[in-house]
Amino acid sequence: VTPRFAGLITTPGVAYLTRTRDFVAGVMISASHNPYQDNGIKIFDHSGFKLPDTQELALEQAIFEIVRSGESAPIPAQLSVDPGLDAAYANFLATTMSRRLDGLKVVLDCANGAACEIAPELFQQLGADVNSISCAPDGKNINLNCGALHVEQLREQVIAAGADVGVAFDGDADRCMMISKSGRLIDGDAVLLVAASAMHAQGKLPGDTVVATVMSNLGLERALEGRGIKMLRTQVGDKYVLEEMMRRGAVLGGEQSGHVIFTQSATTGDGMLTALRVLEIVAESGQSLDQLTSDLKVYPQTLVNVRVAERRPLAELPAVQEEIRKAEADFAGTGRVLVRFSGTEPLARVMVEGEDLDKVHSVAARIADSIRAELGVAAQTV
Repeated sequence: VTPRFAGLITTPGVAYLTRTRDFVAGVMISASHNPYQDNGIKIFDHSGFKLPDTQELALEQAIFEIVRSGESAPIPAQLSVDPGLDAAYANFLATTMSRRLDGLKVVLDCANGAACEIAPELFQQLGADVNSISCAPDGKNINLNCGALHVEQLREQVIAAGADVGVAFDGDADRCMMISKSGRLIDGDAVLLVAASAMHAQGKLPGDTVVATVMSNLGLERALEGRGIKMLRTQVGDKYVLEEMMRRGAVLGGEQSGHVIFTQSATTGDGMLTALRVLEIVAESGQSLDQLTSDLKVYPQTLVNVRVAERRPLAELPAVQEEIRKAEADFAGTGRVLVRFSGTEPLARVMVEGEDLDKVHSVAARIADSIRAELGVAAQTV
C-alpha cells in the first residue's frame, strides 16, 4: 500500500477523499478541539464513515500491545505533500453552493489549525469579504484561546469590523461556532434551526425530521415544533447522531457543540460545509442570523458534575429516581432533566434546564445531593 499525504487538511477533508478516491482508509492526526498535547488519530474506512467502536477498540489494543512489547517501530519514509488532494476537497465544497457570497463580510477564526490554508481562500473565491484570524499555526498554538471553544476574540472582531457573520472552526474543522452581527453566539442548535427551517421550506427535509442529542436545548425543540419539524434525540456523540440519521433517512442532524451533518454532502460533521450552508441561507433570504434565529428561546441550563465513589445503574438508585420523577412532574413539560455517568471519569453528570434559572439550580442541587447520598463521594487525587 502506498500512502499519500494531504498535508494540512481538515478531518472532513480526509473523510471526503477516502470515500471519493481509491483509498482503503483515511487517517487524520488531530487533537480535535483540544490542545496539541492531546493529539490522537481519527480513522475512516473507504465509505468515508468512522470505524465502528469494536474496530477502534481492536486497533487501540493492538497499538498498546506494540508499546508494551518494547519493539522499535520502523521509521516510515518521508512523504511529500500532494497538493491535488486538498484542492479536490475545496473544489467539492464550492460545488455544493447554489449561489455566491458576494456582499457578505465574514470573519474566520481558523483556530491555528487545519482550516488555515483552505478556508480563507475558499470563502474569498466564493465572493465573501474575508478577514482571517488565528491563522498562523506553529504546531503548538492550535485551539489556544481561539477557535470554536474560545469565541471571545472572534466576537470582538465581528463587532469591530461590522461583519455580517463570524465563523470559528475547531482545530480539525469538523465543527464550527458562529457569531451574528450583533455579537450573539450561534451554536450548533441555532445552526440546526436555520438549516432545518430553510430545507423544510424548500421541501428538502425528509420526514420533516432533524436528529440532535440529549444535550440540545429544549428551546430548539420548541422552535422546530413551531415550524412543523420533529426533533429526535440520541446520546452525546456525532457518531450516534449519524447512526440515527441513517436509520431514519434524515438528512440533517448535529450537536449543540457545533458538529452538524448534512448527509447529502458529507459522511461526518464539517465546519466549512456548515458555515457555507448557513451563509448561503443568509445570502438567499436577505436576513441576518439574528433575524433567522429570533424565535429560538434558549432555556437556562446548568450542568453539575458529581464525583462519586462508585457507579451503579441509575435504576438501582431509588432516591435519585424519586428526585428525578418529582422534578419532571414539577416541570410538567417546561423543563428537562438528564442524569448520566461519564464514560471516562468517576463522575455523574446532572443536566437540568427550564424556564426559571433559580428553579433549574435548585433541582440540579437536589438531584446531585441524592447521588452523593447513594453513591458516596470519590476521594480527590493529587
